[in-house]
Parts: sequence; structure tokens; C-alpha cells
Amino acid sequence: MDENFLLQTETAVKLFQLCKDEPIVDWHCHLSPKEIYENKQPEDIAQLWLGGDHYKWRAMRSYGISEEYITGNKSGYEKFKAWAKVMPSLIGNPLYHWTHLELQRFFDIYTPLSEATADEIWEKANAKIAAGGFRPRDLITRSNVKSVFTTDDPADSLEYHKLLKEDKSFSCLVLPAFRPDKALNIDLPTFVPWLKDLEKAADMKIDSFEELKAALLKRIEFFAEMGCKATDHALGGVPFALSTPDELEAIFKKGKNGETLTQEEADKYKTALLRFLAKEYYKKGWAMEIHIGALRNNNTRMFEKLGPDTGFDSIDDRQIAYPLSRLLDSIDKEGMLPKTILFTLNPKDNYVLGTMIGNFQSDEIGSKMQFGTAWWFNDNIDGMEAQIKALANLGCLGKFIGMLTDSRSFLSYPRHEYFRRILCNFMGGLVENGEYPFDLPALERMVKDISYYNAVKYFGLEL
Repeated sequence: MDENFLLQTETAVKLFQLCKDEPIVDWHCHLSPKEIYENKQPEDIAQLWLGGDHYKWRAMRSYGISEEYITGNKSGYEKFKAWAKVMPSLIGNPLYHWTHLELQRFFDIYTPLSEATADEIWEKANAKIAAGGFRPRDLITRSNVKSVFTTDDPADSLEYHKLLKEDKSFSCLVLPAFRPDKALNIDLPTFVPWLKDLEKAADMKIDSFEELKAALLKRIEFFAEMGCKATDHALGGVPFALSTPDELEAIFKKGKNGETLTQEEADKYKTALLRFLAKEYYKKGWAMEIHIGALRNNNTRMFEKLGPDTGFDSIDDRQIAYPLSRLLDSIDKEGMLPKTILFTLNPKDNYVLGTMIGNFQSDEIGSKMQFGTAWWFNDNIDGMEAQIKALANLGCLGKFIGMLTDSRSFLSYPRHEYFRRILCNFMGGLVENGEYPFDLPALERMVKDISYYNAVKYFGLEL
């Protein structure tokens, strides 16, 4: 993993040198605005690395590590040692690359992590942490991150976004992103208690579907005041079923009463609410992110023990082309389809999304419809290359808005370097194969745009 890591041609090396120092817009992540504001000193590398990182947790379980060393009560040192023991077996796994990029970039440690080197690395990393420069804001600033979009529920007070907005000592622009999954998931047990939270946040009773829309609209206005530029939706499959106003009111009443809904009823409700929200996003100039294809909480026993987002999700294989087409078209027919970023967790749908975005482009902005970068189980070399190739084959790669971390860790920014290396290697290979001329100004413009500038323009950021 030297300076030319993943760069297989001279052109790739030249392109990476041109874009490697460009700033970062982390336009989709799960960082905590509270942690950014409070800016606490971390205890040790175990807290920075292993707390809440379900990517690492899955790998540790696959190796055979006991849960007490993963989410249990073992000390940070013991958990770190367990992670170090796993590392040599992760050949080919992006976690191996990310772990060592983070050690190199933040700690100046180039020794491969293993059970044999764990104590040495533990001591050296923790000494650097104790010396300072590892608080959340330090790590964001050191990584040259100009803006972070967090992921926030409509009922959230955004109190820490307010405080960060008022804090002139921190230059990174931290903005909320509107994620109304709990509003859409009327068929889950979380809906009824969440509705009470929304009533408090919107300061109104919600006894009908129309009142739900009114409450969400109030929250959209509030998010806009706080600088929101993007929204996010996690969909297992894509719903599309049209309904009448009377049907929607009846479905909403059943959901509020905690009654069981049919799949058709749930799809009718979700379709109507998505269409309403998309049109409101269009009015605000927000981008709508749609993440498709996660099959969540597969292990009931562990879900009941640990809750969601603990490493028990996988890829779903539903058919999405037709309902996605109809959903987008139903909004576009009214001339109110917002900027939209489509992600798939299942790579079988790379070409579905790569062709779908071409159906709804416009001259409002270059590549208004985006095929989002390889996500979650796909943000590895093969997954990123496959997504980049599909987009290049079917669309306009030069207008791509590039990488995001999708992370809860402040150490995850080397993933942008990882992506830039893969991108430059792909483009350099095309040049070396004679498929694109060695037009260095054009190539430089593209790698810099994809790394940073396209996202700045797409989200309308003033940086």
C-alpha cells in the first residue's frame, strides 16, 4: 500500500496526483452533529475505530470472535486486540485497506496490523491521540472536509446544527439531511411512537393523512432554515400503487391505530407520501437520495438483543425497474421531479439504475439524475469499478458527484482517497488502452470535478 497503491498505469498515477489533495464534500454520512459540536477528546483508538462500526463487527463475527469482544463488555484494549487478530485473514476485504490507510494517514503508522503488532500499534496510536489532534473537528479539518451532511429525522430538534451554525470557530459547513423513513414505514412498530414525536416537533395534532403532510411540511421549512440541501430515503424495494384520498385516510387511520396493513395498503401509502415529499423537495431545490435494496435485521435473536444497524443486514433481490420507472414518471409528469440520486445495494441493478437516470434528465443542471456511488456492501474495489463502468457506459461520468463515506466514524475519510485511486486507475486504463486521448487538461478537470467540484455545484453549496 505505497504511494501508487491501486494505480496500475503511469496515467493513473498522474491523474491521482492531480486530484488527491482536492477537498471533500461528505454529502451522505451518519456522523453525529452532537459529537461534532461537543468535540470531545477520544479515549483511545478502540473508541475511535470499533464503537458503532458494524462493518468491523461483521468481519469479527465471521472470524469467530465472541460477541463480548464486539458489542460486549470487554475493555477497549481487549476489543482492539481481537480486531488485530482478525486483520491478517481479511485479504481482499476493503476493511484491510481502510484500516491501514487510516493508520497511515492519521497515525503515521505503516506497520501491518496483526496480533503480533497490536501492542506496538496500540501504544503508538494512543500516544498520538493523547497528544491531541484527534477530536472530531480536528479529524474533519485534517481531512480537508468542507461540508458534512448528517442524516436527521423530521422530528429532530436540530439543536446541535443550530449551535454549529452559530459557532464561527469551525469552518466546515455541517448541514442536516431530511430522512423521513419513519414517516414512510407505516407498517412497522416504530410508526405510532414516532408519530407522537412528530406531533411534538410540529406542535400540532396529527389525526389524518392531510395533517401528516402539513406537519412534515412544517418540518421541511424548518430544515430549510437550517441549511438543508439533501434528503435521504432507505427503501428495501420500490413502492408504486396509486390510491384515492379516501383510501389514504383509511390506511393512515389503520396505521395510527396500530392495525396490520396489507402490502398493497402500505405501498399505496408510501407511494402517495413519496410523491408529496418529492414535489416539496423540488420546490426547495433539494436533492432526493433513494437507497434501494437493503434487507434489514435478518437475525431476529440479535435484533432483539442489540437493535438495528448492528451488522445483520444484507442485500435484497426484489425487482425494482418497473415500480421505480412509474414512481419517477408520476412525479415528472407534474414537472416537479427533484434532483435525484439513485443507489442500489444489489449490483444486479447497476444497469437498471444506469439506464433509468437517462429517462429523466433535464437542462436544470448537468446530470440532474445521478447514479449514486457503490454503497455499503459494494464500496470495495470490484463494487466501485462496476458502478463507475456502468455509469461510464450508459451516462456522463464527467458529471458524476462522486464519493461519500456513509459512515459513523470520524476516521473514515481515507475512503475518499480509496475512491479517487480507483477512479483514476479506471480513467488511466482507458487512456493507456487508446480509448480516450491523453488530453491532460480535460482529464484533470474531470477527476477534480468528480472528486469535489461537481458535488459543490449539484448541492448548491457556497464554500
